[in-house]
Amino acid sequence: MDYIAPNNLLVNKTILITGAGDGIGKALAIKCASLGANVILLGKTVKKLESVYDQIEALNRQSAAILPVDLKGATEEHYRDLADTVEHEFGKLDALVHNASQLGVLSPFKQVESKMWEEVMQVNLNAPFLLTKYLIPVLEKAEHASVIFTTSGVGNKGRAYWGPYSVSKFATEGMMQVVADEYEESSLRFNAINPGATKTAMRASAFPAEDTRLLKTPEQVLDTYLYLLGDESVGITGQRFNAQS
Repeated sequence: MDYIAPNNLLVNKTILITGAGDGIGKALAIKCASLGANVILLGKTVKKLESVYDQIEALNRQSAAILPVDLKGATEEHYRDLADTVEHEFGKLDALVHNASQLGVLSPFKQVESKMWEEVMQVNLNAPFLLTKYLIPVLEKAEHASVIFTTSGVGNKGRAYWGPYSVSKFATEGMMQVVADEYEESSLRFNAINPGATKTAMRASAFPAEDTRLLKTPEQVLDTYLYLLGDESVGITGQRFNAQS
């Protein structure tokens, strides 16, 4: 999508981004802050989050907040408390971006280990479910709120050896469609983005021999995210977008 975001696109908006310490999450957090948003950085590695925080502070535009959460180990109570914290500190939430994902191990289906399957589902599916569930009341306090799920090219057409990751993304798209339908007449909108082949650590682990010079950088795939975060996309819900068309 070719979208040029105005400089004031996200002024007075509070946006929570998971996986904000690296890759697309990091690039998106910094860009959102540069466009006026208060950004909540959620991730498991505090050192990485602090680095992003420092880069946002250096913009002298908006501040940021850090929420250290290990999605793999967080309990339902953690998400309930997190939602209470966000509401108490910010009053409302204008957007939630489910960016964090876990690849797992690419292998034949009959060799998939149960523990790895469960970990991928925990990060890619259960965490977005619980975050969305408990943050919906905070999102409803905004005039218009946007929730973005992350899908994949294997999220609507299965591919050999991508078992747990592919299944988790199929389920993610289904979850997005369910909540979009439930809240179709509300101030909330729910959509999914397939970022496509992007130069990230997770992509490198899946395709170690790939020529990364041919890949888009995280900064180059943000247009669709910004469109869905801004008010120009109000009324757009239940859709799947490809960041690289």
